[in-house]
Amino acid sequence: MQRRAFQLRIREGKTADYDEAHRHVWPELLMELQSLGVTDYSIFRRGQELFLYLRVPDFEELLRKLSVSQVNLRWQERMAPIFEPVPSLKPGETLAMMEEVFFMPGVSAQTQGQKSGGPDPE
Repeated sequence: MQRRAFQLRIREGKTADYDEAHRHVWPELLMELQSLGVTDYSIFRRGQELFLYLRVPDFEELLRKLSVSQVNLRWQERMAPIFEPVPSLKPGETLAMMEEVFFMPGVSAQTQGQKSGGPDPE
């Protein structure tokens, strides 16, 4: 499973529109993303800057499939007026992909054992 992250940027004065749209993401879009293997999709915002993170079996394949997905194309058409180019976008890039420089894997509940708040061993 790939962990991928990228940046987007909201146009000045459009953050409320962006936030409102994401309080009401279409169920059919969520189902489409799930059917394509997307999990743990999070979007963080600081002012106009967005940081998006997701897990997916194959990110490039996801992009190919989303490029022909009717529900995704309708969503992208709706969202397009809200975005402006990310300042650090390089020529030829369509997404400002982030490079992973550190990862700390999670600890399973079974491995975590007593650290999860259970009773202390005697």
